[in-house]
Amino acid sequence: MKKVGTSTAAAAEPGQAAQHGAHGDGRTRHTVARLLLERGPITAAAVAEELGLSPTAVRRHLDVLVAEGEAYTREASPRSRRGRGRPAKLFLLTEVGRARFGHAYDDLAVAALRFIAEHAGEQAVREFAERRMAALVANHREALAAAGDPAERAEALADALTREGYAASTRSVGSGEQLCQHHCPVAHVAADFPQLCEAETAAFAEVLGTHVQRLATIANGDSVCTTHVPTTRFADPDPNTAPIPDGGESV
Repeated sequence: MKKVGTSTAAAAEPGQAAQHGAHGDGRTRHTVARLLLERGPITAAAVAEELGLSPTAVRRHLDVLVAEGEAYTREASPRSRRGRGRPAKLFLLTEVGRARFGHAYDDLAVAALRFIAEHAGEQAVREFAERRMAALVANHREALAAAGDPAERAEALADALTREGYAASTRSVGSGEQLCQHHCPVAHVAADFPQLCEAETAAFAEVLGTHVQRLATIANGDSVCTTHVPTTRFADPDPNTAPIPDGGESV
């Protein structure tokens, strides 16, 4: 007769306990995210009280959501503060975070843009894409203008894009910065209408104040949207130096 007990089950697979814990964390994090969806903006303390969890556990889940671009924070308004001290942080979901709960807007968006293209022409689609990006950038133009050099502006743009659901980051390369968008809320639509990507690239160049080069897009099948942002310029040639002939040396 096969005997099954708690000790036997625990010893059956060394990795089962850790795996179960990971699944439990995932379920709890999903519950925390749903509360942000339904009640956000909301403080960590309010989340803990609502779900009956410890503040430490809630902050751990919130930190993961923020790190993964699914949530972001903002300070509570002065009018809502109670007592003295630092203002409380309010947590909200980004578009990436909202996407985990599912939506079916892609087909509608594609159909709408096809209708525009058929009845008003491709230029109308392009103007729509440009206006969409102008509105997105306008929400963050002040923060972008306050950034200093091109590298700082690229980082500020990545922060702005993350707030808009693009899970963006930057990394330094030899000749500048690479702006990486790990998620694109409109990727499926942009696969049919590349004008969306073209308008995005043009908007990046405008707010960064420099020419940028799009290297990869999720809409085109790549895993990340990557844009190169140059931060250095070649030195202007010395007017007193003669041109170097092929195979020769400077004179």
